[in-house]
Amino acid sequence: MNPQLLRVTNRIIERSRETRSAYLARIEQAKTSTVHRSQLACGNLAHGFAACQPEDKASLKSMLRNNIAIITSYNDMLSAHQPYEHYPEIIRKALHEANAVGQVAGGVPAMCDGVTQGQDGMELSLLSREVIAMSAAVGLSHNMFDGALFLGVCDKIVPGLTMAALSFGHLPAVFVPSGPMASGLPNKEKVRIRQLYAEGKVDRMALLESEAASYHAPGTCTFYGTANTNQMVVEFMGMQLPGSSFVHPDSPLRDALTAAAARQVTRMTGNGNEWMPIGKMIDEKVVVNGIVALLATGGSTNHTMHLVAMARAAGIQINWDDFSDLSDVVPLMARLYPNGPADINHFQAAGGVPVLVRELLKAGLLHEDVNTVAGFGLSRYTLEPWLNNGELDWREGAEKSLDSNVIASFEQPFSHHGGTKVLSGNLGRAVMKTSAVPVRTR
Repeated sequence: MNPQLLRVTNRIIERSRETRSAYLARIEQAKTSTVHRSQLACGNLAHGFAACQPEDKASLKSMLRNNIAIITSYNDMLSAHQPYEHYPEIIRKALHEANAVGQVAGGVPAMCDGVTQGQDGMELSLLSREVIAMSAAVGLSHNMFDGALFLGVCDKIVPGLTMAALSFGHLPAVFVPSGPMASGLPNKEKVRIRQLYAEGKVDRMALLESEAASYHAPGTCTFYGTANTNQMVVEFMGMQLPGSSFVHPDSPLRDALTAAAARQVTRMTGNGNEWMPIGKMIDEKVVVNGIVALLATGGSTNHTMHLVAMARAAGIQINWDDFSDLSDVVPLMARLYPNGPADINHFQAAGGVPVLVRELLKAGLLHEDVNTVAGFGLSRYTLEPWLNNGELDWREGAEKSLDSNVIASFEQPFSHHGGTKVLSGNLGRAVMKTSAVPVRTR
């Protein structure tokens, strides 16, 4: 292991000793030896399944089958969240096949900075993270559930959902992504049209046509902003299935991954064979892996706020010094717009998360000895999903990058320092996304 990585990890463990211990004691106290709804009074329980189909009512009365909460951020105004419309149907079907029940426990608001940027609504952006965390917690508060599936992708949604999941850290949880839209107008052309508009050489309609050709279909935007950084970070943290982040919506593989996430969370419950509550799963090493993912890919600086809050929800205390010290040893190994011309689909085609995890594990820059939703060991995330005669399976991902202009090797990175740097001066402290700054002007 890299000595600096170990030093930072041990520093976080020591700093968090009291708060982490108190958190683990709290989730241990909330654990039960049977399904959680067994603690409800009969009137409470009857309210909880009143609207269910007869088969599900019988299952919930029996106290033998798991009931899985679905927390969704679906709305059909945001492209990344529109695909979630039909996820509950896929999930319920998969849960029935696993002798479990699924209920939509709650919905959370989902706003997009891409829509509100420069508008009054932008003032609600960061605040919405806390609203999302509280809204999801309200859904889980009914004590009807033995595990949870979280459907969210974009900016403040994933951090808010993570905070909520960790407030119910005695439950297992799997995050379920929607995937990116197909690549539209190339980023270089989009930048060219924006420049022409700024110079007054094309009109508003030309600009709108260009933007609409860039953001054109269901799924996440393809540039490497906060939404796709969310997906990168939580996959490195083992919170969603290996290779699931950047598979297109409405594809057979995406639907198979969604069903597999539902089946997997049932295995992780107290009634399953692989009990793993999210509060136990996300420990200090997992958080460090998330920071490494951010730095190695030049991800959104918003995560220097979000990861701090997500970790704190698990009783883990991190700060900007941890980011800065890790940035000294974690190289920049991905070049994605706005750090370069490629988009997230090019990243996936170049080998995606499995290649990066493999490279960073070999370099001793990730903790392999961690729990994930796929089981113990981060090496599971060097696998990629595929359909084998129509059935979901995993195979070894690419051994090395398939496009060195998009994903670099550890030996020949785009930069020897991570994509984020903490600055200090007479006005205070700041975070800079150095990966988006040309080398000649740094």
